[in-house]
Amino acid sequence: MTSTTPNQPLDAETAGRPEVVSLLAAGRLLGIGRTKAYQLAKAGAFPCRVLRIGGRYAVPIRGLRALLDHPEQHNDAITPSPDSSSRPAGQEGQDG
Repeated sequence: MTSTTPNQPLDAETAGRPEVVSLLAAGRLLGIGRTKAYQLAKAGAFPCRVLRIGGRYAVPIRGLRALLDHPEQHNDAITPSPDSSSRPAGQEGQDG
């Protein structure tokens, strides 16, 4: 039996977080609409690297961070934690 997953160490910071997001999610982060995102990806002109996997597009998180100039440790803007996404802004840590 062989594994197709590379043996990369996972630290607590990246464990459980996706390495890629959909083209639509990446477009939203960049302020690009659905149609324009697909047009750019098809033309090879999307602002960061886009992977074609079967019939879908995937955008690596690292490319988005580099484009948006986000440091690696501040990835909550791209992949919010489950706890912070369910509460309105300003209500983090409030119970009740």
